[in-house]
Amino acid sequence: MSAATPAVPTVTFTRTRPGGNRSNPTTEYSALLRTVRDAGLLRRRTGFYYLVFGILTALLGGVVTGFVLLGDSWYQLIVAAVLGVILTQYAFLAHEASHRQVFESGKRNDAAGRVLANLVVGISYSWWMTKHSRHHANPNVLGKDPDIARDFVSFTEEDAASSRGLNAWFTKKQGRLFFPILIFEGLNLHIHGFRTIFGRGPVDRRLLEMTMLLTRVVLYLAIVFLTLPTGIAFAFVGVQLAVFGLYMGASFAPNHIGMPLLPQGSKVDFLRRQVLTSRNISGGWFINAFMGGLNYQVEHHLFPNMPRPALRKAQTIAREYCRTHQVLYTETTLPQAYRAIVLHMNTVGLSAGRQAMICPAASSLGR
Repeated sequence: MSAATPAVPTVTFTRTRPGGNRSNPTTEYSALLRTVRDAGLLRRRTGFYYLVFGILTALLGGVVTGFVLLGDSWYQLIVAAVLGVILTQYAFLAHEASHRQVFESGKRNDAAGRVLANLVVGISYSWWMTKHSRHHANPNVLGKDPDIARDFVSFTEEDAASSRGLNAWFTKKQGRLFFPILIFEGLNLHIHGFRTIFGRGPVDRRLLEMTMLLTRVVLYLAIVFLTLPTGIAFAFVGVQLAVFGLYMGASFAPNHIGMPLLPQGSKVDFLRRQVLTSRNISGGWFINAFMGGLNYQVEHHLFPNMPRPALRKAQTIAREYCRTHQVLYTETTLPQAYRAIVLHMNTVGLSAGRQAMICPAASSLGR
């Protein structure tokens, strides 16, 4: 599959099971994992994360200083935009802590992730952990991956076909509107978090998360609205949320949207399930910093607890391993990935209000 492949991709799956032995479907992945482990790439790089956290905290201090010095000024919207970027970078750190990439201790990772997610970013850590763990177990698997479940947009033709009325009108245009509507993703993430901790479902450390989220929201809004005139205050919060949502969406969307969708019950081993449904983004150190390591999505899914600094070296090993074992490995530039996303969403949107078509290549996997 090339970088310019339109929306609904097809892929040829090898008929042999890993290692050529149907009774042992983990042989190939185990060999790859052993190679990576022997290279020391799963060793924690805690110093790196302390450095990133220190830089972000210094930048946050600069934002606070600028906020105080500017006072009653529309230039505060620049401060709001920068704050949205910094909060997204903190969210990347929370994501990595949730994957046990930062510390050896699971408790320390959870503590760091919970503080960063709830108290700094304003997103429920428990909600994120539950949702993201399900995604990693079954990326792009229909009926199992919550990231492709129907929300404001439809990711599958079946969901698009069931839309009616105003929703069908929007769904038909969702490809062109996909990136503009990401400005609402920040608000959407906050709402999902509050719904979870105040809902009836099980929540780990519910009271603690309630306290953290409420403290964060109350303090943030109090500072903004007590410091700035009402109009500028609303604009400040709006810009910050818009930049945060757009940045988060633009970083996570390239990972899987437009990659193959697997039917529920697909007979695909772990190695291929993770690689075939993921897309890497090329671009060197800048893209790595911009996307918080999410640009190495294939390696992140193969080794979810691998620290960010090790992903580049792991890519060299994994890419060659996939080439040798004839596993389709996808890497594109960021503009190419965005184009594939828009094409995919457009193609799916065309199914709005009519019966969806099933991809023959994908449907064969369930047999």
